[in-house]
Amino acid sequence: MTASSYPWAPSASLEALRFRARCMAIVRRFFLERDVLEVDTPVVCRAGTTDPFMDIVKTEVMTPEGPMTMWLQTSPEACMKRLLAAGSGPIYQIAHAFRDGEAGRRHNVEFTMLEWYQPGYSLSLLMNETVELIEAVLQCPVVLRCHRYRQLFRDYLAFDPFTASLETLKEAAVRHVGHDACHWERDALLDILMSHDIEPHLGPIMTDDGPVVIDAVVDYPASQAALARHHIDPEDGVTVAGRFELYWQGVELANGYDELTHAEEQHARLLADNEQRCELGRPEVTVDEALVAALAHGMPEGSGVALGLDRLIMLAYGASSLADVLPFPIDRA
Repeated sequence: MTASSYPWAPSASLEALRFRARCMAIVRRFFLERDVLEVDTPVVCRAGTTDPFMDIVKTEVMTPEGPMTMWLQTSPEACMKRLLAAGSGPIYQIAHAFRDGEAGRRHNVEFTMLEWYQPGYSLSLLMNETVELIEAVLQCPVVLRCHRYRQLFRDYLAFDPFTASLETLKEAAVRHVGHDACHWERDALLDILMSHDIEPHLGPIMTDDGPVVIDAVVDYPASQAALARHHIDPEDGVTVAGRFELYWQGVELANGYDELTHAEEQHARLLADNEQRCELGRPEVTVDEALVAALAHGMPEGSGVALGLDRLIMLAYGASSLADVLPFPIDRA
């Protein structure tokens, strides 16, 4: 009987955990050499992400003001942006983050996120730096291929996601994914089609002699901008989100933004998110007024990226499940 067969034992082997520790050391050395400051922000905060499609973990905490509902962070983003507004300069964090209901081979309710911000960086410059970090962890060269979001839909699904009717998206979801999508909204339909019909083709697994290929997706729909700026698509002048996502072996690894610094626009987006959460039957989340105040004070322009460190370590180790590189996933926590 192996150690992992015991319910008290870690699911990952000691060899895998040593590999994980080496990867963490490589990440820290990468940022130390670039003079990027490591920071540590709270896991439990008074506000949480308002993302309409995300399930947030909340908890009741006794504070000096009395009992209070607080939120386990899905990302250290808000607190890190408050540090940027306070003049921190370039920063990174290896953070524990939480998303309720996410469990499986590639998901865990509690996971490790590597997030960093580079004031003054363009989105393309940060995307290249992200690839350099992945190369450092993998210890081999990486080939980056860039794809426009709408062109991927044209290539794999034969329609433009920006101009296709809602009925076309619903029919595609039923035909390609098998979901009853009659009540789904546009972004939910695009997400399900992206994850089932496009993502598996991105960052293909190559032969032992072939290069590591990372695929980047850019120019997402404006409705999926979250905390990113809007850009203009030169093809037809439509507004798109200034963000990228990186994929390897069909797995989403990183999500980068040309960061929105306009306080009023950010506040309006947070409120709109909560309205959509109510429409979807999800509970409202406390809006992060401290983040809005930090943006109003003045956060430097630049770009930031969040990378799923557990996923990168899983793929680098040659594993197929996060449980193979985590000591205690949710079923053993």
